[in-house]
Amino acid sequence: QVQLVESGGGLVQPGGSLRLSCAASGFTFSSYVMNWYRQAPGKERELVATITSAGGWTNYGDSVKGRFTISRDNAKNTGYLQMNSLKPEDTAVYYCNARDARNGWTYWGRGIQVTVSS
Repeated sequence: QVQLVESGGGLVQPGGSLRLSCAASGFTFSSYVMNWYRQAPGKERELVATITSAGGWTNYGDSVKGRFTISRDNAKNTGYLQMNSLKPEDTAVYYCNARDARNGWTYWGRGIQVTVSS
């Protein structure tokens, strides 16, 4: 059974940090590009960060550049999103996504809430 399970979300004060994890099972995680998306209430889902299957290339949305870091540990079938200097506008449900670049097969996690508020 294919699963992507996010963890590490919660409530944090502005300026704080959180690290999200995405645990993969049921497929060959190391062959998939991994992405983190987020969706705030009333807004469209937004691509936050991307990392290639081997971790050699990363890319970030303009709103998180310099604050967020995407990484992965293929030996543990887990991806991460380190979020620093959090702002209230980072409040959203965060989703991890794995996509096979060869054929487009895509898997999604259920999402996890991140709330930045004092």
